[in-house]
This record gives sequence, structure tokens and C-alpha cells, in this order.
Amino acid sequence: MLGLSKGVSTNPSERLSFLAKLFQVDTHPQQGMWMLLIAIFILSAIVYHLGFARKLKLWQNIVIYILLFLGCILLTFLAVFLPVGESLILAAIVFGLYRLRLHNERKQ
Repeated sequence: MLGLSKGVSTNPSERLSFLAKLFQVDTHPQQGMWMLLIAIFILSAIVYHLGFARKLKLWQNIVIYILLFLGCILLTFLAVFLPVGESLILAAIVFGLYRLRLHNERKQ
């Protein structure tokens, strides 16, 4: 039987990631995917800003955020079944703690 074990579910709604379940991608696919895309983009922008952003000109920032948004479209499709959003949340927490500690050390 295709090598499936007894513990693996074949029901797609049971295999959704936390954010996909939160935005109800299985019951309201169009609205849920838009909300998931917005959440992934906001989390990616936070991670970029906390960990990688430099002082750039306005037009360079616009190009970076446009490219970030285009990358988030692909990440949104992956985020339905994989923990992409949850990983971005953890990355934002780690980068935030790092920036807080760096700020406190520079203050002293």
C-alpha cells in the first residue's frame, strides 16, 4: 500500500502547518492564502530588517522589498504544509534578542 505507515495521515487538512490552519486555508482557500502571503511577507520583512538591513537609498529599499515580496509568493505555497511561517517567527525572535543584547552592550 505505497509504503505508508499507520501513523501518517493522507488527509491534507490534517497536515497543514499552524499558520495555514490559523488562516483556514483548507476551508477558505482564497482568503486564507492571501492572509498567509501577507503574514509571510511581514515576517520576512521583520527578519530582513532585524538581521540583514543596511542603510540604503530609497529606490534600493523599494527594489529589495519588491524582490522580497516575489520570494514570499513561493514561500507562501511552501508554508501551507511546511513550517515556513513558524521558522520566520523563531528567526525574528532570535534576531530581536541579538539586537537587544547588542544594543545593551553598546550602551555600557
